[in-house]
Amino acid sequence: MLVQPRMKASTSTSDSRVFIYEVEGLKQNEQTENNKYQVRNSSTVLIQVPYSRMNDEMRRITRLGGKIVNIRPLSESETAAESEN
Repeated sequence: MLVQPRMKASTSTSDSRVFIYEVEGLKQNEQTENNKYQVRNSSTVLIQVPYSRMNDEMRRITRLGGKIVNIRPLSESETAAESEN
């Protein structure tokens, strides 16, 4: 499951870079109840994060009890595949 947080439009090169966080161990709690998606303890969740929000997102995941197991850049081919579906 790929989650896309709201992103501002920007012309900056660094703001146009997007990364995928693979997160495990998120628990369903009062804060995660407000998300548009269910959080399951047993699997990982993929979260799309713009470069400018990486630190904030890492702190939020830690507060929610999650652990980031992988960070990778969103490639052009992944973007094209998502727009086709």
